[in-house]
Amino acid sequence: MQHILSVIPRWAVGTLIMIVPAIVVRVLYRWFVGWLARLAGRLSPFLKTLIARGEGPLSAILVTITLAAALPAARFPAAATVMVGHLLLIVFILSIGWAAIRALDLGADLYLRRFRTDAADNLLARKHATQVHILRRTTQSVLAIITIAAALMTVAEVRQYGLSLFASAGAAGVIIGLAARPVLSNLIAGIQIAMTQPIRVEDAVVVEGEWGWIEKITSAYIVVRLWDLRRLIVPLSYFIEKPFQNWTYETTQLLGTVHLRVDYTVPIDRLRRQLEEIVRASPLWDGRAAALQVTEALADAVELRALVSARNASDLWDLRCEVREKLIAFVLREYPEALPRQRTELSGGITFDESGAGAARAGARRRREREALRRQR
Repeated sequence: MQHILSVIPRWAVGTLIMIVPAIVVRVLYRWFVGWLARLAGRLSPFLKTLIARGEGPLSAILVTITLAAALPAARFPAAATVMVGHLLLIVFILSIGWAAIRALDLGADLYLRRFRTDAADNLLARKHATQVHILRRTTQSVLAIITIAAALMTVAEVRQYGLSLFASAGAAGVIIGLAARPVLSNLIAGIQIAMTQPIRVEDAVVVEGEWGWIEKITSAYIVVRLWDLRRLIVPLSYFIEKPFQNWTYETTQLLGTVHLRVDYTVPIDRLRRQLEEIVRASPLWDGRAAALQVTEALADAVELRALVSARNASDLWDLRCEVREKLIAFVLREYPEALPRQRTELSGGITFDESGAGAARAGARRRREREALRRQR
């Protein structure tokens, strides 16, 4: 055995002394995590997922500690020992930061399990989900910066360069300040949105003339899922600095209007009763509001406004389309003469409209008048 060890280079022996214990620790830890995940899976699939997600950073920490413990036994040259030890310290710091970020994710997921955003009344759930998502993204960014900074500060050359760079008050400092301004403004805007909550996840909003839902809130931008499945990417600071419409700020219930233009001869009361029949028969109506009013009297028509209500923006859009279609069909079927018409008065005093039915009636009147004149002669 001594003869074999004398043949193998010293650096290879030292590497084996470090790697073998690390592999053993990794295998044992993986077996333990697998056994624990199977045990947790019998109680809750979510708990099994949490254990599996925490395996990576904890494994890195244990392997790094094992390598550091075996480093003195490897008996590398002094310079190599210092270099390997420094690398292990950097890896350990990065692993701690990774574990902190992963623990933050797991804690946020555990907290959000108490709320369901797919329920009908999900205002409270969306409020908490928005706060957690924004604060999680912000905290993750801060943890990542601290971790990288701590790792770089272990290197003397980088530490001195960083200190001299931050201490300088020249052009470099101005450039860095200007470059960091959008990042800082979005970071502060994210904290403001999390606290004041002008928007929440799955809020229905109108931004830049586009209607959609808040799909994702990151540390730098917000993704708005538009009605036609396009995605509108908006900086966080936009929702602090510019006005926008939030259709679900206090409640998801909304009011909507349907406008129709009809002739002056239309029976308003009969049309009002028909609107009530339409909304009562529709599952989209929430039972709060249904009214028909004359909102404008034009030269050739009157404008009617039907006011209806629904539980959310999607139901309201479908309900408005349904009411519009059925009111138009009702007028066409029951009162075709009440469709919009343009009247023209001839010099003979005859008034007729330019629609097909009106022209036919005017022609019939003229024929009857000619027959009456012939009889008088």
